[in-house]
Amino acid sequence: MITHPLTLLASHTKPLSVALVEDDRLLREEVQTYLEANNFVVHAVNSAYALDDLLKIVAINLYVIDIGLPGESGLSLSRRLRELLPQAGIVIMSARESLIDRITGYQEGGADIYLTKPATPHELVLVLRGLARRINLGDSNKAWTLSMSNRVLLSPHSSQTVRLTHREKKLFMALIQAENNTLGSLELCDLLIESEDALPMTKHSLEEFMRRVRKKLLIAHGEIAEGAIKSVWGVGYQLCITIVLR
Repeated sequence: MITHPLTLLASHTKPLSVALVEDDRLLREEVQTYLEANNFVVHAVNSAYALDDLLKIVAINLYVIDIGLPGESGLSLSRRLRELLPQAGIVIMSARESLIDRITGYQEGGADIYLTKPATPHELVLVLRGLARRINLGDSNKAWTLSMSNRVLLSPHSSQTVRLTHREKKLFMALIQAENNTLGSLELCDLLIESEDALPMTKHSLEEFMRRVRKKLLIAHGEIAEGAIKSVWGVGYQLCITIVLR
């Protein structure tokens, strides 16, 4: 893929998370190294199946997908991601360069950008940063707000507020700051103990606590709060809404 030695200066903004789906090991490692040198966090896998496993534990909004994958094709994977994550940024990379192939990538695969191999790394970086700006712009209008002073959570689509307990505020603050907004059950059990003298929180009591938090959000905000906090099987819980602090 690398067609010239140009390396962009790494951005000083928050690193962007990218899933790279490429079955050619050498090319996958080359692209991963280049993107990481330009301030991307890269999750590199070799198949759609491997990506499905990754997405059970990591939330990703940017995807670079090779069409010629083993098993499920990159075109099918791209189409499936587009249906599942309408706001995701999807780049298809392929050696197929005919107009028909490109149109198919856009129309059937739902790609934002179709790059033919060998693509220049400079272009790939700029494409991904452009897609990230689009996603961030959209997210800014969908962000919830958490008031630190009075422990109030406000939806972007409703004037109704949710007053949080001290423990609920701790939960949201921890998930906001966690990598991929995800924390394990044991970490949360330790974090949410009320005091040093309190009994340890069990996994069952954590599940009951999370059920109450979800119900509280649903009562106040209905469907827009659906899936705000997601259970991650075998791990713990993930915050799936954007929250800004004030």
